Amino acid sequence: MGILSLLKKAQMTTTLPAPDGRPRCRWCAATPEFLHYHDTEWGFPVDDDHRLFEKVSLEGFQSGLSWRTILAKRENFRTAFHGFDFDRVAGFSDTDVDRLLQDPGIVRHRGKIEAVIHNARLAREMVASEGSLAAFFWRYEPDADRLAPPQTVSTSAESMALSKALKKLGWKFVGPTTVYALMQAMGLINDHAEECVIRPLVDEARARFQRPSADTPRPGA
Repeated sequence: MGILSLLKKAQMTTTLPAPDGRPRCRWCAATPEFLHYHDTEWGFPVDDDHRLFEKVSLEGFQSGLSWRTILAKRENFRTAFHGFDFDRVAGFSDTDVDRLLQDPGIVRHRGKIEAVIHNARLAREMVASEGSLAAFFWRYEPDADRLAPPQTVSTSAESMALSKALKKLGWKFVGPTTVYALMQAMGLINDHAEECVIRPLVDEARARFQRPSADTPRPGA
């Protein structure tokens, strides 16, 4: 169950008071660990390729599961996949797949594990052709004036376009809903509720953010 599903399941107002008394997006009250993720990560713009690749990978692992399950295992995933360094993951072999299938700290699903390795190899190709993953993904940032009201949709024209482009390149587990969740989490849109106290902080971060392009040096390069 993704974040939007949590909101729809609640069928209530989009915000509620957090422990500090200030309003937050209602979904982050579903479990204690969501609040820190909501306040410090969700929606803040990201141009780091490893973090972008991590999010694509974890959204794939989430398929059929809850985000709480994935978030609880995130550090284990990071260890298992070398911090989602796709240059290293691209070199994984069948032996690594078998090793990961024995790792109780992650989701042991052969198809999803193999998809991460497959996508890592394509990520390397994308960096070679586009300069960075960020330069490619941020090309699909929506026009803010055309966005649906916060947390009311699970796909968009841009998420469908990015999904189609990734699939054309051979990426796996990158459907429009998965891609929309990436766009929400990585700051391509600000989908915090209008009354959420974090929304203006995300707006400020997005205003300061330098959109990457093919000419922008890859972070860490």
